[in-house]
Amino acid sequence: MKVKSILVSQPEPQAGNNPYTQLAEKHKVKIDFRQFIEVKGVAAADFRKDKVSPADHKAFIFTSRNAIDHFFRMCEEMRVAVNPEWKYFCVSEAVAFYLQKFVPYRKRKIYPGTGSLAGLIPTLKKQRGEHFMMPTSDILNPDIPELLEKGNIKWTRATMYHTVASDLSDLSDVKYDILVFFSPEGIRSLFKNFPDFKQENTRIAAFGNTTHQAIEENALRLDIQVPTPKFTSMSQALDAYIEEANKGK
Repeated sequence: MKVKSILVSQPEPQAGNNPYTQLAEKHKVKIDFRQFIEVKGVAAADFRKDKVSPADHKAFIFTSRNAIDHFFRMCEEMRVAVNPEWKYFCVSEAVAFYLQKFVPYRKRKIYPGTGSLAGLIPTLKKQRGEHFMMPTSDILNPDIPELLEKGNIKWTRATMYHTVASDLSDLSDVKYDILVFFSPEGIRSLFKNFPDFKQENTRIAAFGNTTHQAIEENALRLDIQVPTPKFTSMSQALDAYIEEANKGK
């Protein structure tokens, strides 16, 4: 079946010339964006109950920009001074570069990974005797503790924000040719907002193993799987799928 409309369950990219804009122009399809999940910070008073503090660590692992935002928010609310000797280990260059919003970007203190926590493990192992803090959401990918434990990495989890379903009540329906998801929480939000959702002819694209698993658990059909050896990004996979689906349009 041909593709004419796509709903991406994330905020619209700020950059005007982004892969989705290019995709829409190339294939003459409608692409809408809507955030299916929201992030809400844990109050410092509640965080203190976990008896965890940034002041007790000097090395930190960041898996996302949200983790960075809430880490420095928590430092401010707890009146913890940012130590210039702290070291930051980030899953990707993009996450590492985001740190310059809060601290001077010194390469000797910031260690970017290759795009995944698995790619960061060898760097963490070189920090002998180090005990890391990892700011996280209340929902943690189970692969994360497994990878750290296998790597014999000493770490403490710091739950600094919660991931909740967005209110999508203003949407009359989700009747799009393709729905695009990037997390299990996005799938849960879909059913929280539309409990009677039936997939029928709607194609579902999803990024990441845990998202794929959530789709299976909810008895949905996964039509576009990312990443794969052939497609590392969602825009690449959508481009190829639409190209094939809209042949002879």
